[in-house]
Amino acid sequence: MNELIAASASTGAVISLLAYFFGMYLKKKTGWNFMNPLLISIILVILFLLVFHIDYSSYNTSARYISWFLTPATVSLAIPLYQQLDRLKANWKAILVSIFAGCIASMGSVFALAILFGFNHQQYVTFLPKSITTAIGMGVVEEMGGITPITVAVIIVTGIFGNIIGEALCKALKITDPVAVGLALGTSAHAIGTAKAMELGETEGAMSSLAIVTAGIITVVCANFFAMLL
Repeated sequence: MNELIAASASTGAVISLLAYFFGMYLKKKTGWNFMNPLLISIILVILFLLVFHIDYSSYNTSARYISWFLTPATVSLAIPLYQQLDRLKANWKAILVSIFAGCIASMGSVFALAILFGFNHQQYVTFLPKSITTAIGMGVVEEMGGITPITVAVIIVTGIFGNIIGEALCKALKITDPVAVGLALGTSAHAIGTAKAMELGETEGAMSSLAIVTAGIITVVCANFFAMLL
């Protein structure tokens, strides 16, 4: 089976897409937040590889083409942002302060947990970019000497968790303003959180898109400072 997967240029990509579409079907059918399509597809792909004894390198070789769409997909998030440009101009000070506060809180919580659990420097910096999009987070952690595969996994888990509980948490805290909801989801859960924000409304999606880019820039600038703390 490894040879079959490796020989095909797209078998891994097809498997991944089918798993994701099945996850979308389950989410639509059940309506349950924890039925996140990305989470379901990850579980299904892992099970597929285990059942058929396929090693990750063979799968990754034929699935790598999917990653090519990561950057264009991120850039396309500028479209809803442009559609909400007037609201952005009217609230730009509050928006920037909110995103900055979210980034500092994210990295500050990693620092606190690193102290609590006794992380070494490499482990610590691996977790610092957990709340920004994978495309930016990988570059940040490589520069700081962290463990890139773990960073990617942590970023995905953070996004899925934010996607699942973000809406409920905002309701529990009585956060109803669409700008605030969008900023919270984008800053804490990057692109996967933005997918949820877009489900909630155009304004939420636009603000979340803005938060992804801005949080990425702020994290790139501030991560090196936080890295020096441990």
